Amino acid sequence: MDNLGAVFLAEVVGTAVLVLLGCGVVANVALTKTKGSGGGFLMVTFGWGLAVYAGVIVSSNSGAHLNPAVTIGLITSGATEFGSGVPVTVVTTLAYIAAQMLGAIIGASAVWLAYKQHFDQEPEAANKLGVFSTGPAIRSYGWNLVTEVIGTFVLVFVIIGFGRAGEAGGLAALGALPVALLVIVIGTSLGGPTGYAINPARDLGPRIAHFFLPIKGKGSSDWAYSWVPVLGPLIGGAIAGFAAPVLMPILG
Repeated sequence: MDNLGAVFLAEVVGTAVLVLLGCGVVANVALTKTKGSGGGFLMVTFGWGLAVYAGVIVSSNSGAHLNPAVTIGLITSGATEFGSGVPVTVVTTLAYIAAQMLGAIIGASAVWLAYKQHFDQEPEAANKLGVFSTGPAIRSYGWNLVTEVIGTFVLVFVIIGFGRAGEAGGLAALGALPVALLVIVIGTSLGGPTGYAINPARDLGPRIAHFFLPIKGKGSSDWAYSWVPVLGPLIGGAIAGFAAPVLMPILG
């Protein structure tokens, strides 16, 4: 428990960097008069992947979860430690999730500061909210939930696979790069229906920031949808954690 403070800080900083760069690329694409305006979904997807890379790099002390779904997935997989010798307990689990939420709010707030003039000149409230949080292309809460469960299952299942490969001197030796590429491929393949939150903190933290920040003409924070990118990733991460110890030995 002596390392919990350092681990908490690492999760805050890593998640803040992740959200700053991830929501930042959305702002660059979606807001009026930016240099990246109209860059498209592929630019956003690559930006989020590299944002994950940067966040993981600066938070290795905590194990670089940066995502409550990853934390829950590790617990259901049978992990006994999170990072730097911090044991898995109710207190440490709540500390990890609190750090991820705090970092996400900080990162999202920094995006607003960086793009303040562009937020002021953006006429569409939906574009402003889209910088902060995800929304479905076709609103169907049940099917949107299914999409988030599937996407997060892939994320957490493969991350656990990277850990096993690292123990054998395999892919995980490359560090953060495989996770970044994984996020990119999830975005390009499964991101179309919902915008692929695959991380409760990534969506809920910035949505809270959108609600509280004095953003000109911001409109609704769409709380009616907000439970989907929280519950879906938590379910997907938990299922992946249960499945990994059973399937990974069989798969190699």
